[in-house]
Amino acid sequence: MTRYPKSGKGRKWTVAELKALTPASRGNLLADGDGLVGEVRVSGSGSVAVHFRYAFKWGGKRTWHYCGTWPTTTLEQIRGIRDQARVGLKAGLNPNAAREARRIEAQEHVQRTIDGEAQRRTENAMFRDLYDTWLRDGVLRKDGNAELKRSFEKDLLPAIGRKPLRAVNEHDLRDALRKIVQRGASRVAVRLFRDTTQMFAWAEKRQPWRRLLQDGNPAALIDLEAIVPADYDLNNTRRRTLSRSEIAELNAIFERMDAEYEAAPDRRRAPRPLQAESRIALWICLSTACRIGELLLAEWKHVDLDQATWFIPIENVKGTRGRKQEHRVYLSRFALAQFKALHALNGKTPWCFPSRDGKLHLDLKTITKQVRDRQQQFKDSVKLKRRRHDDSLVLSGGRSGEWTPHDLRRTAATMMQALGVSPEVIDRCQNHVLAGSKVRRHYLTHKYSAETREAWRKLGGEIESILRGSFARCAAKTTSGLPEESRSVKAAVPKRDDLARHLDQRHLEHRPLEASVPHDPKPRC
Repeated sequence: MTRYPKSGKGRKWTVAELKALTPASRGNLLADGDGLVGEVRVSGSGSVAVHFRYAFKWGGKRTWHYCGTWPTTTLEQIRGIRDQARVGLKAGLNPNAAREARRIEAQEHVQRTIDGEAQRRTENAMFRDLYDTWLRDGVLRKDGNAELKRSFEKDLLPAIGRKPLRAVNEHDLRDALRKIVQRGASRVAVRLFRDTTQMFAWAEKRQPWRRLLQDGNPAALIDLEAIVPADYDLNNTRRRTLSRSEIAELNAIFERMDAEYEAAPDRRRAPRPLQAESRIALWICLSTACRIGELLLAEWKHVDLDQATWFIPIENVKGTRGRKQEHRVYLSRFALAQFKALHALNGKTPWCFPSRDGKLHLDLKTITKQVRDRQQQFKDSVKLKRRRHDDSLVLSGGRSGEWTPHDLRRTAATMMQALGVSPEVIDRCQNHVLAGSKVRRHYLTHKYSAETREAWRKLGGEIESILRGSFARCAAKTTSGLPEESRSVKAAVPKRDDLARHLDQRHLEHRPLEASVPHDPKPRC
C-alpha cells in the first residue's frame, strides 16, 4: 500500500512522521516525490526502518536505484543521492553503473593501499622474518627443528635478527661466527654456518626474499677456514677409534671411579662415578655399532631379551626422508648382558633410557656431553654450572685425542673388519643404505640376517676377550639369581634396594675377571 505524507500527495515526508511509524506499517510504500519511494521494514527486535529507492527508466524498462535506509542514513542524504542520480540520468549515465564503478574504484584503492603496505613491509623485512618463514615452510628436521632454533636464537638472532634483510652482509655473519669460535665452540659455528647457508639458498629461489638479497647469498662469501682454528676438521672426517688397550683402560677407569667413590670419607662431596645407565649405553654402542641417538630412543617394546634382538624402527634411524630403513640388531652375549642389566634398572618405564620423570627418553646429547665434560683438557669452552668438568675419561694420556660415543661405532666397525667380517656385512650391521641406484636397492633385498648375527657375535666375543670375559659371564651369573619375571621386558623390575641383593652392579658393569676362559661355567666376579 502506497502512503503519502499528512500534507498530501506530492509532498515530502518529515523525520517526525517517519519516527511515528509503527511495526503495523510493515510493507507500506512511502512516496516522497520525484521518483523516491521508501519501503517500511521491521527488524526482529521490532525496530522500524525505511528502505528508499529511486525509480527511473533505462532502456525502456523501469529500474530502481538504492538511495539508503533511514534512520541509518538521513533523509537529507537519501534525497541528495536521488538528486545525484537524476543529474547523471540527464547526462546519459546509468546511476547503478556509476555506483558500481565507484565501488570498483574504491575497492581498487583499498587493494592498492593494502598492496602498498605489504610492499613496504616486504621491503623492510628483517632477517628474523626470513628465519621465521624458513622455519615454517622450508625446513623440518627430526627433532622438530629444536636444535636449529636454539642455535639461531642464541648466536644469530640477538645480533642481526632485527636488521633489514637487504642490509645483512657477509660481515654480519662472519662477526657472529667468530664470536662462537672465540668461546671454543667451533663445531657450533660450523653447524650454524651451514644452516645459514641452507636458509639463504632456500630464500634465493623464492620471492620476495630473492629480490631482497640483492648481492646473493651472503654466506657464500665467507671462507670458513679463515674463521675456525687451523687444526679443526671442517669435513668432520674423524678417524678416532679406540684400541684394545683403550677399551680395557676405559673399563679400568670405571672400576677406579667406583673404588674411589666408595672409599671417600664424605660421598656427598666426592666425585660421583659415571652413571650406570651411561656406562651401559657406551658398552652397547661398542658391541652393536649403533648410533648413540638411536640407542637413547630405544623402547622396551622393541627389545626382545628372550630372542636377543633389538628392533630400531625407521623413525628412530638417522637420515633424510626416503633414505632411511628400519634395522634389527642381533644381540651378542655381551650386548644382551648389557640390556638385561639396563632392564633391571629401568624396566618399569617404556623407555630403555628414560628421562628423569620417566615420561620421555633421555636427551639425545646427554651421554655425549657426559663423556666430553670428562675430557676437559680438549675443551676451550667456559665451564658450565652444574656440569662435571675433569679429565677422568681421557684415554692413553690424551695422546690419541678426545673420544666420543660415536667413535665407538667406528671402533666396532674396525674391530669387525679385523675379525674378517666383509665390508658389505659391516655396512648392514651399521644400517648403511645400500649404495647405488634405487633400482638396485629395490631388487637386492637380501637381509643378511645370518651374516650380521655372526658378525655381532664375533664382535661381542672380541670385547669379552679384551675385558677378560667379565661382562657377559658375570651378567649371566648374577642375573640368573633374579626372579624369572624380572628377566622379562614386560615384568616389573625389582626395587633398587632389592636389586642390590641380587645384582652387584659394579661387578656386572665394570669389574673384570681375575682370569677367564670363554667356556668357563663359573666365572669369578
